[in-house]
Amino acid sequence: MNEITVQELKEKIDSGEDFQLIDVREDFEFETSNLGGQLIPLGGILIEADKVSRNKPVVVMCRSGKRSAAAIMQLQQLGYTNLSNLQGGILAWAAEIDPTLNVY
Repeated sequence: MNEITVQELKEKIDSGEDFQLIDVREDFEFETSNLGGQLIPLGGILIEADKVSRNKPVVVMCRSGKRSAAAIMQLQQLGYTNLSNLQGGILAWAAEIDPTLNVY
């Protein structure tokens, strides 16, 4: 499974790179703090797989990296090959990039 660090994600965002960020946490988690990605909770990832791009890089994130890894495994069974897991999830982002972010 491809992985990306929070530093690499910040570089993608800062440089304006064309990619999709998918957040697989639940609604209440997304409302607490998010990085501006598209919310598709893990439980609905297969149902809403058509919202996940096949034509550009996709970074999948959650709180710690476990649910996003599960989402990637499910999507790979549908033939997706352009997915990267955000190592450490939003907890790593808060620890290394933005300590003002609300985490839970």
